Amino acid sequence: CVSRTSFKWGIPVDFDPKHVIYVWVDALSNYITSLGYDAQGDSSEMYKKYWPATHIIGKDILRFHTIYWPIFLMALGEPLPRKVFGHPWLLVDNGKMSKSKGNVIYAEDLVDAFGVDAVRYFCLHEMPFAQDGNITWELVIERINSDLANVLGNLVSRTIAMSNKYFDGTVTNPRVYDPVDEGLISTALAAKEKVENRMEELRVTDALDEIFTLLRRTNKYIDETEPWVLARDEANRDRLATVLYNLLESIRISAVLLESFMPETAGKILDMLGTEQRSLDSLNSFGNLETGHKVIRKAPALFARIDEKKFMDELTAREEAKEQSKKADENPSQPAQSDEAQAAPQPAKPEIVFDDFAKIELRVGTVTASEKVKKSKKLLKNQVDLGTETRQILSGIAQYYSPEDMVGRQVIVVTNLAPRKMAGEVSEGMILCAEQGDRVVLVSPDEKLPAGAVVC
Repeated sequence: CVSRTSFKWGIPVDFDPKHVIYVWVDALSNYITSLGYDAQGDSSEMYKKYWPATHIIGKDILRFHTIYWPIFLMALGEPLPRKVFGHPWLLVDNGKMSKSKGNVIYAEDLVDAFGVDAVRYFCLHEMPFAQDGNITWELVIERINSDLANVLGNLVSRTIAMSNKYFDGTVTNPRVYDPVDEGLISTALAAKEKVENRMEELRVTDALDEIFTLLRRTNKYIDETEPWVLARDEANRDRLATVLYNLLESIRISAVLLESFMPETAGKILDMLGTEQRSLDSLNSFGNLETGHKVIRKAPALFARIDEKKFMDELTAREEAKEQSKKADENPSQPAQSDEAQAAPQPAKPEIVFDDFAKIELRVGTVTASEKVKKSKKLLKNQVDLGTETRQILSGIAQYYSPEDMVGRQVIVVTNLAPRKMAGEVSEGMILCAEQGDRVVLVSPDEKLPAGAVVC
């Protein structure tokens, strides 16, 4: 079981010239020989420093690392590994990936579609401790939209936008505290130790959940403090500055903790904040974000929301094109199919549960001002009163509605979409419309409602 006769390269077996040692004896011993282990007792300082170590391996090779390898080490009189962690698998639709089944999802395809940090996040988050994870294109999109675009990206974008709107981006901390601050600050201060403890237990998913607990708590703090309300009264200016500082500091702490999991994203966030406080030690107290400097003027979207249906339709079309190209290569005499023959009916959207629907926030808004966007023939720029704030929302309805048609009209607004830039303007939500033949029709309540009313 530890030697081969079918080739010559490898370590020769001295008592049988037909055999060479291959894979398990030589591969496992590399753990210590690469550190400078010497069988005569003259091992290197590196070996003395780093062995015994913890092995993190795939669960399918546990037998070799927990039976063969300890036997070798005991025979040598060397210490056994401190811990052997056999991590679970990532399954596709709860089954193993298989080329014969045609269900393989390649890492490079995921990265091309979503970026490397989004793929890192999904794979680390969706593999619970001691359980196999599950991956599909739809699950990746759902996780990006819910966690990365909504919880993380929207928080960073909103906070930086408010900092620029109310203080021209300058970070200050007048320290005008309120009891509501304690909940956020205590969560932020506890995050580092919780993440470290989870990582010591190799519970990577749980470590990420601790970081996103802080991010969600920070989002909740915005709802609790309502900075847009504080901004209406000049007497609350120092309190508003303190609230924004607490938000920026909590984002900084979250980004430092995220760096081990999503290094590119964490670096972008810390750059946006303009901070040099990036070490784990800087998380031992709350308030280490520097003051007197400015955050970035306009935060680029960290993660854009993905239209699942559009993405899956395009993916299906690409896969079908690849398959047709493959068949054409195999049968060059076969005539190509017409466009009509190639067209496939669009699949219905997958069934969702109520919790999926509940992630969308719909509110009634009243359009207070509207104008055409200079760089676009399709877009109207609407100012929409949502009760507690006014949002600028761009809609591609200029060919169906004039600005005069919009003013005073009540509309239904998706309010928890991440801001996005169109034609040089920022849109902070989406106004619901329906298609009627070749027209687009606004969806409106059939009676007057207060601005900000929640749509159930």
